[in-house]
Amino acid sequence: MNDDDWVRAMNAISEVVMNRPLPLRAFDQIYMRAGDMVQQAIRVGNWAQGQKVAFIGDGDGIALSVAVLVNLGIIKKGPERIKVFDFDERIVNSVRRLANKERLKGVEAELYNCLDAFPEKGAFDRFYTNPPWGESNEGNSVVVFARRGIEAIGYRGQGMIVIADDPELEWPSKVLQKVQAYAIGRGFYVASMEPMLHGYHLPEAEHLRSCNLVVGSVQGTARMHAEDTIEEARLTNFYGRSKEPRVKYVRDRARPDHDRAIEQDYTLEMWENLR
Repeated sequence: MNDDDWVRAMNAISEVVMNRPLPLRAFDQIYMRAGDMVQQAIRVGNWAQGQKVAFIGDGDGIALSVAVLVNLGIIKKGPERIKVFDFDERIVNSVRRLANKERLKGVEAELYNCLDAFPEKGAFDRFYTNPPWGESNEGNSVVVFARRGIEAIGYRGQGMIVIADDPELEWPSKVLQKVQAYAIGRGFYVASMEPMLHGYHLPEAEHLRSCNLVVGSVQGTARMHAEDTIEEARLTNFYGRSKEPRVKYVRDRARPDHDRAIEQDYTLEMWENLR
């Protein structure tokens, strides 16, 4: 990518960043940094050329990032279809809002909680997810999101799972091992892994990075399971320590101007009060 394309890409991603809602840390929403979003969107766009892609959660806004970079021609050929499934209605509405504004073709979003049965099993070729990373639950939260992704592609195709990756910490390697074992047990293999790629807006752990773990189905060995119900053990510490999934949906509040600050975010100190 030349300098002009990089500027155009960053400007486009800034629109995605401005459009996405503020993260809710209670649900382990931690957003990727803008420069890493550009590079990730290009990776995902090229990986999913001509494919139907399900995003199992997408607070970062990678789905929209892929779509806007395709629209600019920076990604030459993108996915045929992009659909975001998220339990946060603010995210669902933000996808619909920017897709409509920029006339992004083939971009959809649906309100969905991954603890429910997946609504479009087998309708997609690839899945992408950046779930809660599972530090406090041994990776069970990642397994739940990966499970729904595997169902989305009907146990055929590939999935990209974004997981914490830090050789100085013990828990990320344990989570990676568990997720890989789960995928292999469903007839998948590790197609590739790109280590320590992405940084996040995470003040208490600015060093923490994540990797792209790509799993692919092995023809003739896929093991389909009736997995609509999530075992109770997988729900413990789902969003972090002592944070079980008691909320089905995060609902959006209607606002006419999503690109402007709301009054609850600030106060005004007037000149006349200072004299």
